[in-house]
Amino acid sequence: MTSIVNTDRRRSAPALGTFERYLTVWVALCIIAGILLGRVVPGPFQALGRMTLAEVNIPVAVLIWLMIVPMLLKVDFGALHRVAEQWRGIAVTVGINWLVKPFSMALLGWLFVGWLFRPWLPAGQIDSYIAGLIILAAAPCTAMVFVWSNLTDGDPNFTLSQVALNDTIMVFAFAPIVALLLGLSSITVPWETLFLSVVLYIVVPVVAAQLWRRSLLASGSEAALAATLRRLQPVSLFALLATLVLLFGFQGEQIVRQPLVILLLAVPIVIQVYLNAGIAYWLNRALGVPHNVACPSALIGASNFFELAVAAAIALFGFQSGAALATVVGVLVEVPVMLSVVRIVLRTRHWYQAA
Repeated sequence: MTSIVNTDRRRSAPALGTFERYLTVWVALCIIAGILLGRVVPGPFQALGRMTLAEVNIPVAVLIWLMIVPMLLKVDFGALHRVAEQWRGIAVTVGINWLVKPFSMALLGWLFVGWLFRPWLPAGQIDSYIAGLIILAAAPCTAMVFVWSNLTDGDPNFTLSQVALNDTIMVFAFAPIVALLLGLSSITVPWETLFLSVVLYIVVPVVAAQLWRRSLLASGSEAALAATLRRLQPVSLFALLATLVLLFGFQGEQIVRQPLVILLLAVPIVIQVYLNAGIAYWLNRALGVPHNVACPSALIGASNFFELAVAAAIALFGFQSGAALATVVGVLVEVPVMLSVVRIVLRTRHWYQAA
């Protein structure tokens, strides 16, 4: 994940340690542990769940910092001007996020929730579930894409640039797209959540990582930076697993109380992840985009900005609504499904580069 060997201008897959090789197993165990702990000892999880600011959970934000700082330490601001050379990857990212993703989710929501699964879902919540799925799809990923990009050895400068561009577009496009697809005349955008999330997940960790990077390079050159990244890798992965325990602990009661509803709502979300990631990955390959750019380009179109989605659903439809539950399901499937996408793009690296 952190080291690459170049041979014949091709990049081989990063070497995985024992812990990383069985990451899927640890993820499954953490999901089970989170659900069980959330049921057996709900008090601590409820206390942590209440530690929010503008619908952003602070403990989860801290864990996300631990996950994304290793990626941001790799960012060289002096090389950011070269990102313009990867305009094809940027174009694919923007196209998938804003021209495909919300509309494909609306179609999948109407197909599965509104038709195929209708007999097994509460009749009064069908439209609300579909609305939640659309809101989820209209909020592309901000922070976690750094984690997925890091796991695929994605270009850190490209990843930061596309996230910054995505956040800028989201400020202007989120409300109109949701309004169009939901047929609402006005949308209440949780601006506090949007602003705070960008500050917490982008501005603060980027500034901290760059100050740390400059200090490391000043004191010990590239060797000190490489050694620090090696030490941080297990911290980043443990933070990912701890985040899973927290998220599933927060929602353990919901999962046990209505498992069928959650399972059915997860179906269009999972399909959409693979659909958008696959389209973006194929387009990047067809356009001759390097693999380390194609990976973050595909992954940002597949994952979601769940803090914004949950906050928007609650603001529009209420805390106990089907829309809020649908966005929460997006939170629950995000990590395990995205890890499977990471594994796919890593396993298909040679196929991709054979084009």
